[in-house]
Amino acid sequence: MTVTEAAWEALVSAALLGTDRRPPAGTRGAAAAGELLDAAARLTLRRRAGLRPGPAAVPPGPAPEDPRPELPPAARRRLDGLLAGRAAPAPAGGRRGTAPDLVELLPQWLAMADERGYKAPAASLPALLDAARARTDLRPRALALAGPRGLWLARLNPDWRFALRGGGAGGTLPDPGDARGVRELWEEGLFAERVALLGAVRAKDPAAGRALLAATWEGERAEDRLMFLDSLRAGLSAADEEFLEAALADRSRNVRATAAELLSALPGSAFAGRMAGRAVTCVGLDRTAAVPTVVVEAPHECDEDMRRDGVAAVPPSGRGERSWWLGQLVEAAPLSCWPARFGGRSPEEIVALPVADDWQPELHAAWCRAAVRQRDAVWSRALLGAPSVPPASGPGTSSLAERAQLLSTLDPAERARWVADFVAAHGLSEAFQLLGVCAVPWAEPLGAAVIDALDIARDAGSYPWSFSGVMGLAERCLSPAAARRLASPAAVPEAEDTSPGAGAYWSEAFQRLAATLDLRARMRAELDGAPPGTPT
Repeated sequence: MTVTEAAWEALVSAALLGTDRRPPAGTRGAAAAGELLDAAARLTLRRRAGLRPGPAAVPPGPAPEDPRPELPPAARRRLDGLLAGRAAPAPAGGRRGTAPDLVELLPQWLAMADERGYKAPAASLPALLDAARARTDLRPRALALAGPRGLWLARLNPDWRFALRGGGAGGTLPDPGDARGVRELWEEGLFAERVALLGAVRAKDPAAGRALLAATWEGERAEDRLMFLDSLRAGLSAADEEFLEAALADRSRNVRATAAELLSALPGSAFAGRMAGRAVTCVGLDRTAAVPTVVVEAPHECDEDMRRDGVAAVPPSGRGERSWWLGQLVEAAPLSCWPARFGGRSPEEIVALPVADDWQPELHAAWCRAAVRQRDAVWSRALLGAPSVPPASGPGTSSLAERAQLLSTLDPAERARWVADFVAAHGLSEAFQLLGVCAVPWAEPLGAAVIDALDIARDAGSYPWSFSGVMGLAERCLSPAAARRLASPAAVPEAEDTSPGAGAYWSEAFQRLAATLDLRARMRAELDGAPPGTPT
């Protein structure tokens, strides 16, 4: 024991027994307690000062280079403002005022910056990673902008570990043409990295992606096989049929169902032929009736061959077995099999036929799913019907969700025209889902139809928060050029027969919409390097 340790032990003993019973050497009475504390302080300082420093930590390596171009100065300042606005407190009382919502503008800014191939400024990386940590919907774009330097920084802060699970964000994936790098990452990488790698290889060379998956297919976990199989949707072609046919025998029910869904999107596949053969035996035309009528004889059993082809035998709660089996057969059958079955009629004529015994909802819903799966615009138009027809009495479906899916198969311009006519006929109360599938920015006449419908809603005496969802979509999706149409609605005074205060709230909402569109236009001009004040 060293002298310092012995002295420390003596002080501890004196403190435990009390200075009256064991005073420090050379002290008595009241001074003993003070001397004890002074001695303890001196020894504590001596012990701390005598510690040898530990080995220095290994400094991190230098951040990798990012060859992408720098942001223009105005765009860099805008990014810093958007990131700072993300953390700003919410307005008191929940009233948004006329200022644009910077939180919702950040995703749009990131998308535009990524499209132009910019990299994030080094000084903005911490705030950008914090934003991506707080909002998962920002992560793909934010990590792409952060690039390899963002990943380097994320390794130094545990709060940003999510970036390291980002599946190769920021350019860490090997080039799809680098066979050795692809093989090593596929065999040794994390699951998210492997999913991203498979998608990248598949996008460049569908056959190479399929071969990569086939090489390890048997050893993958069921949940991983399902995710990997889903990646075949991109670039799906007849060349994938053999692999998907083999997947129909997979031990996982979910994998079998996904393989069947993908095969049904290939109308020329053997699977589609088998499903067509089953479906046409269940659905036909009764020509003996006064009016030609569709008749349905749903399957009476789900046999082994049907189950192998992905037909789920057990229906969900509340569904009958026969209708459940029928829906699966019809949605998987190629739509090209129906005109011949119905005497050469067109899809519009087939959809307009009456259906016997209340089978129409089930049959038309299955045709809707088939049109979406096979991306068949002709059948989608027939099932959608005219936009002026009330949603509850449409020719193919009464579900707005199904209509939204059908619209997704049409080209963006036709989609915008259809929804614009729907809004003009029915207003905005049922249009939210349909607006959500329209390409951004909204093409005319859709933007004008939405603004007119909002103006009509204001004149009807409602409050703007009844349309907050549509107003939020308009802020994100209207073309900035539509701002000029908002000058009049933003300035209209409150009418006498409207709800109290509604006019002021509407004016505020229209001013905020106009300010948001203006800011979006300026953001785009800044990213394009336009001088301040340049018309957009």
